[in-house]
Amino acid sequence: MFIDYYELLEISPRANSETIDRIFRYFAMRYHPDNRETGDEGRFSDIVEAHNTLRDPAKRAAYDIQYGDHLGHRHELLQEASNTKGFEQDTIIQEKVLSLLCARRRQDVNNPGIGDEEIERLSGCPREHLEFHLWYLKAKGWIARTENGTFAITVDGIDHANSERRRDAPIATRLLEDAHAR
Repeated sequence: MFIDYYELLEISPRANSETIDRIFRYFAMRYHPDNRETGDEGRFSDIVEAHNTLRDPAKRAAYDIQYGDHLGHRHELLQEASNTKGFEQDTIIQEKVLSLLCARRRQDVNNPGIGDEEIERLSGCPREHLEFHLWYLKAKGWIARTENGTFAITVDGIDHANSERRRDAPIATRLLEDAHAR
């Protein structure tokens, strides 16, 4: 787990040695385990580690490479979180997986499963992205693993897929369906 030493010490990544030492002394006194009011052994050891890393030029250079990678990952996360089309894509993929598994269940109720690779191929979603969707659908109880390790839609999954289809169907189509049901 990456620890942001700059954030921990509340300093800029451009802070000089004097600033690092000054802030370290402040936090060291505050969180030292001997301080009865504000002592925190875990926080103190993190502060010592941050100071020792950022104070040593070679260690700091190596750390700054990791820090840059961490910032890149944070930036990617922020971009993905702010992309509203991502949520729409997630819904489309999840509905596609449910539709595939529903169709498979209708074809053979006794052998309703589809394997990971086939779901990947049929959904057009790469495995690294599909894992999230399968996790989500499984956590919701809409799909489950069969005895042979494939995925199959559950009763709740069929109910969900049907309710989504009904909600998205045009009013005229629903009226026709209702008329045929009588």
